[in-house]
This record gives sequence, C-alpha cells and structure tokens, in this order.
Amino acid sequence: MKWVKKMKLLLPKQHGAWAMLLVPFLLGAAAGGFRFVHISLFLGWMFLYLATYPFLMYVKGKKKKLHMKWAGIYFSVALCFLAIVLVYDWTMLMFGGMMLPLFVINMIFAKNKKERAFTNDVTAIIAFCIGGLASYYLGSGTLDLTAFFITLLSFLFFLGSTFFVKTMIREKKNQMFRLYSWTYHLLLLIGVGVYAEPRLLVLAFLPSVIRAFFLYGKNISIMKVGILEIANSAFFMVIIWMSI
Repeated sequence: MKWVKKMKLLLPKQHGAWAMLLVPFLLGAAAGGFRFVHISLFLGWMFLYLATYPFLMYVKGKKKKLHMKWAGIYFSVALCFLAIVLVYDWTMLMFGGMMLPLFVINMIFAKNKKERAFTNDVTAIIAFCIGGLASYYLGSGTLDLTAFFITLLSFLFFLGSTFFVKTMIREKKNQMFRLYSWTYHLLLLIGVGVYAEPRLLVLAFLPSVIRAFFLYGKNISIMKVGILEIANSAFFMVIIWMSI
C-alpha cells in the first residue's frame, strides 16, 4: 500500500466551482424530494467534476501521462456511482446528453488555452445548473416550472458571482467590465423584485448586489474573495431553500 501513500490527490484549483457544484444540486434535491439514490448521484456528479479538471489539462498538453491517469481514476469512480443511478432510473441518461455539448465547448476553450474566457465560464455554470435539474428530476420524476425556476435563479446568481470575481481579479482594471457587472446586478435585483414570487427571493440576491458595488476597487486577496463567495453562496442557498 506504499504507492497509495505516495499518491497526491489532483484536485481542481477553482475552489469557487465547488459552490456551483453543491448549491444547484442541493436545491434540486430539496425541491424535488430527497431519495437515498441522491447520494449515489451526488458522488457520481462530484467525481465526474473531478475528472474534468485533469482531462482538460490533458487537452491543453500539460503533463499528459499524469493528468490522463487521474482523469481515468476519477471517471471510473464516477461511472460506478452513476451506474447505480441508471439502474434506478435509466432516463437520467438524458442529463448526460445535455452536458456533453457543453463539455465539448470547454474542451475547445482549453485546447486554445482560453479557459478563463467569460463565455467558457457561462458554459460551466450552465453545466452545473443541469446538475440541479438532474437532482430535481431524480426526486420528482418530472421537470416542471419549479425545476426550471430554481435552475434559473441558480444560473443568475452564479453569473453575478462570475462578474464580481472577474472585476476583483482578472478584469479589475477594465472599467467597461465593471460597468457590465454593475448593470447586470442592478437589472438582476430589479427583475427579481418585480417578477419573482415570493418577495423573499430578493433578499437572496441583495448581498451580491451590495458587494458588487461596494467592494469593487478594494484590495482584497484572492483567498478572501473566495471565502466571501462561499459565504454568499450559502446565504443564497438558505434563502432559496426557505422560499421553495
């Protein structure tokens, strides 16, 4: 077993993505109804996410042998858990079909070494939100307006998070991007306030709007930005949970 001790886990470096992995999934399970098979779905979903990082690094041409090994390990574990889900309900396979084109887009961006592009981030958010749809469907056996509404709220929240993080790190000197971020957050708050029911949903997005305006230009470390987004994601999830 010495070789196990020497193995160092290869984990994704984008820690904020864990919130995107968890929040839509948990909200979907809460709204659609939790079943024990959700545990297998979540573990399969998590290991599938873990597999994408080394695989995309392989596509970029970095340490191909190491990254392909870890992609294979994670993907194999994911298949074991997802097989249990498919035995329970084979129609869950349709969510894999939904995600496949999105993953191809991620591969193209990785191949061109443009994985930090905004469009690529949006694609990843959509994929994580589909995980929420899958979680809801597994519990309820259907995709109704509630499922798509919760998914839309998650997408809008994490899109705002992407805007904010970029204005604090990669685009912090880009005044036009700051304008995009502020405009988006204002329209988001107004839109949710006017169209969403119950009104409590506005509260879920309020911290996002406040931090987008008042933290812009502040000298905050990447780690603190990450911690802030994790706390904000937890707040968002609790408010949405209370509203559904």
